[in-house]
Amino acid sequence: MTIAECKLIDLPKFLDSRGNLSFVENYTHVPFEIIRAYWIYDVPGGEKRDGHAYKENQEFIIALSGAFDVTVDDGKNKKTFSLNRSYNGLYIPKGLWRELDNFSTNAFAMILSSTKFDLNDYILDYQVFKALQNYE
Repeated sequence: MTIAECKLIDLPKFLDSRGNLSFVENYTHVPFEIIRAYWIYDVPGGEKRDGHAYKENQEFIIALSGAFDVTVDDGKNKKTFSLNRSYNGLYIPKGLWRELDNFSTNAFAMILSSTKFDLNDYILDYQVFKALQNYE
């Protein structure tokens, strides 16, 4: 996989004086079936979450509140996406290293995943990740 396959996706938004509404659906807004959802919160402002890659899992990351950056790395190139709107998210296919950092105070990250949690799917060491890349 390459970082070119990552993409920001706008979600539907309904604006209303009583409050706004957005939603996300399998295969309509994200290109996979959502199997798991998890969230990251209470990260001190400016802090970073350690990076990792997945062998099979795909992700869709939304900043439900606040802002943070997601840096995606395919072993050759890196690209940083700033997430700060609850009506768009970042699709990350399997096989890419990703790091979340630069959290604003009270940021809330929602991550939708294509697989159940499986520690064996994680690549936690960047050097191992680099060694697994097959560039011709």
